[in-house]
Amino acid sequence: MTNSTTSAPELIQEQVSSLLVQPLEAASVVLSSGPQIFDSSEPLRIPTVTAGVAAGFVAENALIPDADVDFGEITLMPSNRTSIKAMTKFSNELLRQSTVGLDAVLKTRLVSDVSNALDTALLTGAGTSNSITGLINQAGVQTGELDVADPDTLLDALALAAAAEVTPNRWFISGADFFALRKLKEATGSSKYLLEENVHAGATYSLFGIPVTVTNKLPAGKAVLVDMAQVAVVRDLAPSVTVLSERFAEYDQQAIRVVTRYDLGLLHPEGVVVLTDVA
Repeated sequence: MTNSTTSAPELIQEQVSSLLVQPLEAASVVLSSGPQIFDSSEPLRIPTVTAGVAAGFVAENALIPDADVDFGEITLMPSNRTSIKAMTKFSNELLRQSTVGLDAVLKTRLVSDVSNALDTALLTGAGTSNSITGLINQAGVQTGELDVADPDTLLDALALAAAAEVTPNRWFISGADFFALRKLKEATGSSKYLLEENVHAGATYSLFGIPVTVTNKLPAGKAVLVDMAQVAVVRDLAPSVTVLSERFAEYDQQAIRVVTRYDLGLLHPEGVVVLTDVA
């Protein structure tokens, strides 16, 4: 017969921040790319302006015409938004005998597990079962064609952004697609890569002057051009990191459980261009 389970108290907020929140921001390709991050564990309504006033020239002492500004809003972190959860078990022998700090190993594992799940959701989440709707599935985004044999399709995406008067500052692209672009040369038989000057600078990548995040959380055949200032990420105020010291006592084990909630929305959907390979 299995005994009822109990858990140790949750770690205090400073420990949670040190263990999960701060490393996660650095490890996540989306969070580290500069979205606007809001802290809230409750439903959050963010106002947007959908249409402004028409400014014009007015003569001295003449009546300035007034006009209404059209407001909208996006609602994020609904009460039924589901959480990302992970749990790592370890033996008490390992805890006692480890010559390498077990806390550092567990931190790396937890951050890796959570960031992988989070980035997948933030980029490609379908929004089913009250989960996150990712960038490529957000309503109202601009769309275009991706052809890794033709860099002009990337310029077409930049043209779409320019027409919407947004300033993109990040590409998200899969490794397969990025290095297919990277292999293009100026002419048949040439040794000079077409994108050499624009693609690689030090330890970073760029395409047409815009930084690239290469991530296999996006499938091949999908790329996203983003103005990250238009991306709103809501982070739950109180992620839960709980030490389970008795749950696996019959195996002489302990565990660390992580529960955290995020949500994503777009302040201006035109600031995102989703490219798809139609071949």
